[in-house]
Amino acid sequence: MLMNLSHIIEGHVDDSIALISRGRETSYAALRSQVASMRGELTRLGVTKGDVVALLCGNSRYFIVSYLAAVGIGAIVSPLNPTSPAPEIENELIAVKPTAVVIEPAAAPMWLQIPSITTSAVRIVISTEGHSIEGALTIDEFLNGEPTPIVDVEPSHPAVYMFTSGTAGSPKAAVLTHNNLLTNIRQANIAEHIGPDDVTLGLLPLFHIFGLNVVLGTTFAGGGCVVLIQRFDPVSTMETIAERGVTIVPGAPSMWMALAQLDHPTPDGFSSVRIALSGAAKLPEQIAHSLSARFGLQVFEGYGLTEAAPVVTTAIGLEWIPGSIGRPVPGIELRIVDENGDDVLMGDSGEIWIRGENIFAGYLEDEEATARVLTRDGWLRTGDIAVVDDRGHLYMVDRAKDLIIVSGFNVFPAEVEGVLSAHPDIAEVAVVGTDHPHTGEAVRAYVVSRNGVHLDEDAIIDYCRTKLARYKCPSKVIFVDTLPRNISGKVQRFALR
Repeated sequence: MLMNLSHIIEGHVDDSIALISRGRETSYAALRSQVASMRGELTRLGVTKGDVVALLCGNSRYFIVSYLAAVGIGAIVSPLNPTSPAPEIENELIAVKPTAVVIEPAAAPMWLQIPSITTSAVRIVISTEGHSIEGALTIDEFLNGEPTPIVDVEPSHPAVYMFTSGTAGSPKAAVLTHNNLLTNIRQANIAEHIGPDDVTLGLLPLFHIFGLNVVLGTTFAGGGCVVLIQRFDPVSTMETIAERGVTIVPGAPSMWMALAQLDHPTPDGFSSVRIALSGAAKLPEQIAHSLSARFGLQVFEGYGLTEAAPVVTTAIGLEWIPGSIGRPVPGIELRIVDENGDDVLMGDSGEIWIRGENIFAGYLEDEEATARVLTRDGWLRTGDIAVVDDRGHLYMVDRAKDLIIVSGFNVFPAEVEGVLSAHPDIAEVAVVGTDHPHTGEAVRAYVVSRNGVHLDEDAIIDYCRTKLARYKCPSKVIFVDTLPRNISGKVQRFALR
């Protein structure tokens, strides 16, 4: 059966609003027309099935039109972070070997820093506004040309080369097929029931899988509207939610933390919201309780990863239990296994293994890395540790790679971070393991104080000893101004190590 992801914008009412960007509304009819025209122009320029189109764009309609047009002709899209430094972008371009690149003006200076030996292989450079790059075509020329129809492809045909977040090391390009992405859109929408009356906040970056397939994919498939936001500001975000009647708010924990700490919140600011969702990292339970107490808003957590396109579990539609990531979405098999690959007993922690049609095809041109995470019978070893209760609710514990072993005892950083986060003078914390000559590893905590309060290292360690076993307590506390995070808000522990 042939298919194409870009069909998700087909069949919706012509004058329904598909997206709002910079205050400009674009109807589904207009969006379909622009996408069809860009398909035609890309085809006439020689971009064909299997070619790679890289996107160096933020949250804009140009990203959306380019994405849907490229996958619509069977090309493979690689969304890249336009704010990344030139060396990182260069490595990613070398990995995906694009035929064409779409660049927003803000990314132009970075593009010009990349050695010509890399960029010379790119035949087509398209600028989203003006001719800020020598020889670049302007995307507006692509939006009014002769349209061409969608090219249906095999379900296994790659749609996206999506770079992983890199929290555990160097990012890798995950190969996600049309079937992977469409399957996960259907899986997520069974829980969310997104329809034409829904308005989704488009704050999450579209070059991240959470933004691309959860925000964009599920909303367009249901015929709803996406309100794109390019830069996060808590006050203006609250204003946008109220003014646009936003019904679905997906966000990373960093967004929810900022909204929970607003000095003068509008009590009914979330009155239009029917689904509040947190993902990409663990949401501190005290933040969930604070949002509920101050706004009457219950934020549901889910769990996913790039390799799963991305949704694996969701708590939407279930009893609200802060800290729970819910249950697997339909069509996903999930196991909790020990280090031997055997199922653990209920209540015991273990690694999450998953299987389903949404699981990626592998890492681009990296069979060794693929074999490390995909078993021969199709199970994805996620590297994430979880536990399930007697009602089937899942709870994240930590990443297997982040496990600290002190004198033979397992220490999960998330447990220590949970204790430290409850300290009234600590705003943020991250815990990692460091080498120790006597115990193998030791626990080290990186702490950001709340409102610049001066904290004492010994006092923090003593505080932990009142709540944790001695081997779990930090032996060293380092006070920092900020924690290193990736674009989705996850702490980059490898940078701290």
